[in-house]
Amino acid sequence: MIFQASVAGRALTSIAILSVILTPAPVLAKQAAPGEVAEIARCIRVAARGRAWLEKTLWGLRTQEAGWLGAEIANTNGTHDLGPLQINSSWVPKMSRLLERPQEQIRHWLRYDPCFNVEAARWIFLSGLEATGDYWKAVGVYHSPTEAKQVAYAKKVASHMRRRFGPDVFAASRGNLVR
Repeated sequence: MIFQASVAGRALTSIAILSVILTPAPVLAKQAAPGEVAEIARCIRVAARGRAWLEKTLWGLRTQEAGWLGAEIANTNGTHDLGPLQINSSWVPKMSRLLERPQEQIRHWLRYDPCFNVEAARWIFLSGLEATGDYWKAVGVYHSPTEAKQVAYAKKVASHMRRRFGPDVFAASRGNLVR
């Protein structure tokens, strides 16, 4: 009887261990370290180039994406989201061509260089803004080419921005919203 209880106990322990090992961790379980957050904040200020509306936008994207230095999150479509602002790896070939750098280097910079990652986010957002002429559509384009996903994403970013900057996020920057 003692032998059976011992075997059953070991079997349960083994099952528990396997269940922990085989259970996928939450995708964004890791968070940026405090020093990392300060550096990302500095990079956002620099990338905004004195435009309050753009700094707020980058913060909204940053909060929604919640990445960290070194992040490489697999997506179901085979791409990966990289670094603090979770730049999709589908942008890597275009950035590689524009910057005349190898794709591996661009990918490394997106993961480990917070300012490069934030500048990439700025470029993607502003490209979307130029292409669409619509601020919230550009926020959505940052996330997805699919309109339904764009709308849902823009609502989430707007919510983060209101929480961080108040209900009228752009009150002080209306005059220079798109300069």
